[in-house]
Amino acid sequence: MGYHTVLFDLDGTLTDPAVGICTSVQYALEKAGRKPGPLEEYYRWIGPPLAYSFEVYAGATPEEAGQMVAFYRERYSTVGLFENQVYPGIPELLGRLKKAGLRLAVATGKPTGFSQRILDRFGLAGYFDCVSGSSLSDRSPDKCNIIRHALYELGVRDLDGCVMVGDRSHDAVGAKMSGVDFIGVLYGYGSREELEAEGAEKLADSPAALGTLLGL
Repeated sequence: MGYHTVLFDLDGTLTDPAVGICTSVQYALEKAGRKPGPLEEYYRWIGPPLAYSFEVYAGATPEEAGQMVAFYRERYSTVGLFENQVYPGIPELLGRLKKAGLRLAVATGKPTGFSQRILDRFGLAGYFDCVSGSSLSDRSPDKCNIIRHALYELGVRDLDGCVMVGDRSHDAVGAKMSGVDFIGVLYGYGSREELEAEGAEKLADSPAALGTLLGL
């Protein structure tokens, strides 16, 4: 179908944040008195809400998880968010979409302030008409609400021409609940099985393949 609006997840879709996120998780666990594992152990933390990950993957209580999130942000807010890299081909894809006249937004569970700083640092901010993220006080960002807020900010009324692009299951669920189309990317941190389990039928294994699915 022809799209007029594309919403992008940030981590695992536009940029590869593995070093910054995983190292900051290690820092938080160590500061909380727990022995951290190897970096690769924390790849699955990329995408879901942080408090959820500390509770589910580290067995923390809600109170402990809240403290660990605070420890995480001590490092992430000054160092970790810039230990990041843009996926090859993403700037070119965004440029082609803008040239084609599409409206673009970032819809991410990451706090809006962090997201804006990352986009500014890596030269991506100018491609987007808005950035919709979470607040620092939000323990469990709802991707559906984040998507709806982005659409509201863009003034979008025709959902038939909208698509959410992301790499994890919560991106697919949020798109479904918001009534917009979804394209999953396989170069991020979610698996084909994870995305297909949520009904994703359009999957791209590279930014070039994503461009094709977006009609370029």
